[in-house]
Amino acid sequence: MAHNLENWNPDDASEWESTGKTIATRNLWISIPSLLAGFAIWIMWSVITVQMLNVGYGGFEKSQLFTLAAIAGLSGATLRIPSTFFIRLAGGRNTIWLTTTLLILPALGLGIALSRPDTPFWHFQILALLSGFGGGNFASSMSNISYFFPKKIQGYSLGMNAGLGNFGVTTMQILIPLVMTMAVMGNPTELQIASGTLIGKIPAGTETYLQNAGYVWLIILIPLSLATWMGMNNITEDHVSPNIDSTMGAFIKIIVMLILGLATAAFGLYLMLPEAVNGSGLMISKWVALPIVIALTVLLLKLLPLGKDYKEGINRQYKIFNNKHTWAMTLIYTMTFGSFIGYSAALALSIKVIFGFQHIMVDGVMTHNSVNPNGPSALTYAWMGAFVGALIRPIGGMIADKMGGAKVTQIISAVMVASALGVAYFMKQAYASATPEEFFYPFLILFVLLFAMTGIGNGSTFRTISQVFNKEQAGPVLGWTSAVAAYGAFIIPKVFGEQINATTPEVALYGFAVFYAACMVINWWFYLRKEAEFQNP
Repeated sequence: MAHNLENWNPDDASEWESTGKTIATRNLWISIPSLLAGFAIWIMWSVITVQMLNVGYGGFEKSQLFTLAAIAGLSGATLRIPSTFFIRLAGGRNTIWLTTTLLILPALGLGIALSRPDTPFWHFQILALLSGFGGGNFASSMSNISYFFPKKIQGYSLGMNAGLGNFGVTTMQILIPLVMTMAVMGNPTELQIASGTLIGKIPAGTETYLQNAGYVWLIILIPLSLATWMGMNNITEDHVSPNIDSTMGAFIKIIVMLILGLATAAFGLYLMLPEAVNGSGLMISKWVALPIVIALTVLLLKLLPLGKDYKEGINRQYKIFNNKHTWAMTLIYTMTFGSFIGYSAALALSIKVIFGFQHIMVDGVMTHNSVNPNGPSALTYAWMGAFVGALIRPIGGMIADKMGGAKVTQIISAVMVASALGVAYFMKQAYASATPEEFFYPFLILFVLLFAMTGIGNGSTFRTISQVFNKEQAGPVLGWTSAVAAYGAFIIPKVFGEQINATTPEVALYGFAVFYAACMVINWWFYLRKEAEFQNP
């Protein structure tokens, strides 16, 4: 239990069978619920904003509520950049304990904020920014688990950690609507628009307890914090975490790096957001601002004055940027995980806006503000996509271990192109109809298929990364690619919001389909053509 592993070689078969497998399995099964909680806290705004709209909370506009999900998405993605390097600098146990415990801050803060109907919008913006802690955890969690298991089952072990960890999205989408119906603490708010849960529709006029969306996570996070501290291990091998000084020193490194990530994320948001939501009003394009945020974060991390060991560790891990496969896998992983997390963040509110309102002509002008009495409940259905995507991810890893990662990636990419075009078609039909519910089920089926392909593709890309990179670089590459891919949690809700405001939501899916097709070409060029350096890794 909870001791440093000074001699760790999971690829030694006898050592693995005698002691290694037990230790690795224990760390994995503590890592999974910690990662699950992180995903839940990060993406919870996708559900909370729907219910805030249903109760008319604060009088916030639809565009403001889309902004909260986007803020959490950008913050979580940016925090994955420093999180990529936590394991080497601070150790696995130290990292997972601290980053899991920090999730208590946004959970508790949200419960308090939603207990007060006059909470200003900027409070929610800060809480959404802090929710990024949960998004950042994925990079360190995946990097950590990659060191515990033999190379031959990396697809399975990483798929299990990521796939079951991703159930945090589904868990949140099911749990939050349910706990909002329970009178636990605080005063209720009355639904102005019918809502729903996994069980079914909740009519307008029903009392709901928004604050439970934050408080419920405290019941999970406190015992999880104890479990990570008592049951996980640091690996002090040279290629993992060789220079851990004191536990407090490790914590200081993590906290300083997280503050830097929050600062650069906040700076990027300030550049992009309008004055109405506390931005600069410059409205700089996300395609300009995001590269600035990423480059600034990477540069400032290198300049942090955290001692010689820190400098050496960062310089050693930054070597991944000299490898062309880092950049190829970054794009391919963005296609899979970026789509999964982005659609998870945007789907509930998209269902609400597209199918929950009638789209009718008034005096020759198409309007989208009349509530659709036959519209589907977003909170009843939105969990399905993330559930399927997370459930199938470990299976994707196992298939890739047998077929090869690149071949599986190529197949799912083609299906993603077709599915995205199908979703676009039904979105377009629904957004021009007074009875959009007629197009809901084909829309939902194709969206769930899209989620399934992202899940399988997540597993196949893990397999490819584990085969292409050596032991020292595989962990940081997993962290880096997941960091860039996580910007999907910002880009996709932002693009959906922009295109819905422009009354052309289908254009978002057309753009994503083009990106998926480009990734097919990249995957073929690097890993499937005859002259490729690595053949179907």
